[in-house]
Amino acid sequence: MSDPAGEARQGPLAAIDPGRSKCGLVISDDQACSIRVAAVLAPQMALAQLRQWQEQNSPLVAVVLGNGTGSGPWRQWLAPIAPLILVPEAGTTLAARQRYWQLEPAQGWRRLLPRGLRQPPRDWDDVVAQLLLERHLGRRLPRRLAQGQSGTPWGQA
Repeated sequence: MSDPAGEARQGPLAAIDPGRSKCGLVISDDQACSIRVAAVLAPQMALAQLRQWQEQNSPLVAVVLGNGTGSGPWRQWLAPIAPLILVPEAGTTLAARQRYWQLEPAQGWRRLLPRGLRQPPRDWDDVVAQLLLERHLGRRLPRRLAQGQSGTPWGQA
């Protein structure tokens, strides 16, 4: 699918990295200049969150979804929520591990490890979702998350 929403309409864009047990989910600000929420959620919670965002004052312009083999059911589930934008997801998991350390620089003893050996201390599915959104936009987005938010599952921060 191409970009059904276009860049003309302003409003937030969401992106999801779907999975069977957990999903990465992000939403941009209204100008798609930064990430304002990032989370790792169970699939049903992720769908519920997308529905809630769509019902807010500034509805979603579109939801960005990777075109991988597991995206088929998600296309059906997301279609009633907002227009879909499919982007190539090849290599996003490995790229997200590197991007994670750019978004959340290593602290303590992790700084001493070579970058190739560093493993993020939490699930980074939200970073994969952010990469999908960045691929669609063609640019990197900074995170301007709500206080206390870091991509951890809501309720576990």
